[in-house]
Amino acid sequence: MGSQTRTAALRPVEDPADEEGRADDAPDERDAERGAAAQPLRAVPLPALDRVGVVLVAHSQAVAESVARMAVALLGTGDPGPVATAGGTLDGGLGTSAARIVTAMRGVDQGLGVAVLADLGGSVTAVQGLLAEAEAHGLPFPVRFGNAPFLEGAVAAVATASAGGDLAAVLEAAEDSYRVRKF
Repeated sequence: MGSQTRTAALRPVEDPADEEGRADDAPDERDAERGAAAQPLRAVPLPALDRVGVVLVAHSQAVAESVARMAVALLGTGDPGPVATAGGTLDGGLGTSAARIVTAMRGVDQGLGVAVLADLGGSVTAVQGLLAEAEAHGLPFPVRFGNAPFLEGAVAAVATASAGGDLAAVLEAAEDSYRVRKF
């Protein structure tokens, strides 16, 4: 599950130095007299939104990171769902690394599933091998592999996951990007 928190200004505080505020959140006569809009608000931590994680697997870390940055930038909300990249080999070369893929999957897991997209054949084979022995590799559950174009699928998956779509919706959005014609 996610351990991150989000904050939102929710509650009037009688005195800005009083970090504890009142024991109860019910308004009293003083609130009505002063007007709630004139009172300072205190940020109250809220639990993180649990969302589907997205993992982008490529033969190059630079490619994976560029695609992730583009997908997040196109989202434009400043509040993307969890996205991780797994590109290249452990020594920084071209290829794939099972260790990087597993780390990325675990890193984005917030309890609602992980959608994985891959760029080329070797990445596809690496992900399929890991999923075939998911329990032995300690992968989060559920993890699903999307059959989608890498860039377009990533944009659709990140947008859908960020909007709170479930794992099936995230994969459907990514895979539907095959149907989008450019002209």
